[in-house]
Amino acid sequence: MLQQFDLCPGRPIGGDHPCFIIAEIGQNHQGNLDIAKKMIRVAKECGADCAKFQKSELEYKFNKAALAKPYLSQHSWGSTYGDHKRHLEFTHEQYRELSKFAQEIGIFFTASGMDEMAVEFLHELNVPFLKVGSGDTSNFPYLEKAARKGRPMVISSGMQSMAIMRKVYQTMKSTKTKFCFLQCTSAYPLEPKDVHLRVITEYQKEFPDIPIGYSGHETGIAISIAAVALGAKVLERHLTLDKTWKGSDHQASLEPDELRDLVCSIRTVETALGSPLKHFLPCETTCHNKLGKSVVAKVDIPVGTVLTLDMMTVKVAVPKGVEPSNIFNLVGKQVTANIGADETITDDLVGKP
Repeated sequence: MLQQFDLCPGRPIGGDHPCFIIAEIGQNHQGNLDIAKKMIRVAKECGADCAKFQKSELEYKFNKAALAKPYLSQHSWGSTYGDHKRHLEFTHEQYRELSKFAQEIGIFFTASGMDEMAVEFLHELNVPFLKVGSGDTSNFPYLEKAARKGRPMVISSGMQSMAIMRKVYQTMKSTKTKFCFLQCTSAYPLEPKDVHLRVITEYQKEFPDIPIGYSGHETGIAISIAAVALGAKVLERHLTLDKTWKGSDHQASLEPDELRDLVCSIRTVETALGSPLKHFLPCETTCHNKLGKSVVAKVDIPVGTVLTLDMMTVKVAVPKGVEPSNIFNLVGKQVTANIGADETITDDLVGKP
């Protein structure tokens, strides 16, 4: 049975609960605290459930050579990769300020812990759940240590194989931690041919007792809406205030109007998914009254005649009569009154065989 659990206090995921929508701010804030707060507010106003960042303790995520490597990209905020990342990394105190701000305006706040020490800080910050970025999904010591914090976990699966994801599943199950997987392809921006939404349904078959979601890096909103229609219970999309800003994630992000449209479309799709039970609905009554067909006499049928199929046809008729689906049940029964050609055959005009 599909596992349902509270990803955040009072906000369950899985089952028939609405898709949990994460606005991934990441490092699209340009290293500016005021922009970060504005983005949190935008996420709230657009209807997202959670504003998410990326937290690193740089000396634990990168080795010295990686931090010292020259970084000459057009997206660079410094001459070395370390300088670039330091510009974008908020301090612990700034994170506390952002968390408090999110709480004040009424949106959940968390971050991807990009290394084990970042997870320690996020646990101290009391985030509702831990997000595991794709780069750490196969980092099993990291997974086990994060799981021991006792918080729900959302695990992206970019750059992984099904074999790895099975191992991740078994590892997480052994910790008794509540978790879900997100289908993800780690490319920015992501081409439709590389999305592979059908992995969502394969994950649902392979891991039927956990919620499955989608983390998208494509442009536009159509693919993310389709993911929800396929059953994604958590959706993560990057948010930006301007796709032309410096930074490699902006082009794969949604601007506020797009995020707003995405949330609205997802809620519409969830309503439209409705029930798997097929039956006549009250809203169809008007159409049925106007266009619904009935069995009518093809020829004059005298009282006492035993009906045969060639005596009857189906038309829109006044008054309504026997439903066309029951026409074969009329064969062999006697009529109890004269029925003129083109007149409706009603139940009260037909007796027993």
